[in-house]
Amino acid sequence: MQLTTTLLIVNPCDDEEDNMAMLCCHGKNGEMFMLSRYPDEDEVELTWDYEPSTLDGLKVTLSATTLLVELAADDVDALGGKDRLQITHATAASDMAEVQETLQNILKGTGTFIQI
Repeated sequence: MQLTTTLLIVNPCDDEEDNMAMLCCHGKNGEMFMLSRYPDEDEVELTWDYEPSTLDGLKVTLSATTLLVELAADDVDALGGKDRLQITHATAASDMAEVQETLQNILKGTGTFIQI
């Protein structure tokens, strides 16, 4: 499954939301994708088209123009039966360190983060 967005919206530690880490984006056709996690929880919440699911583990690969989210076989319901979502983005290079920090906070101890 693929999604194209202009910007990855991130917050590595939202003080107003109990230090939740969050990555969100909106597709050109109105789709909404979000990954979030509170620091004291073991599960990541994935929201696809406004439907939330909790995941025990996932793999996320980040590059300058692509974010690839891969789910375990048990979690494919979170993406409507698909096991991967490739997000093409145009996030500014100056914002990529914050994207990386956010993904590390979300996935720490619960998933795999790879930066290319």
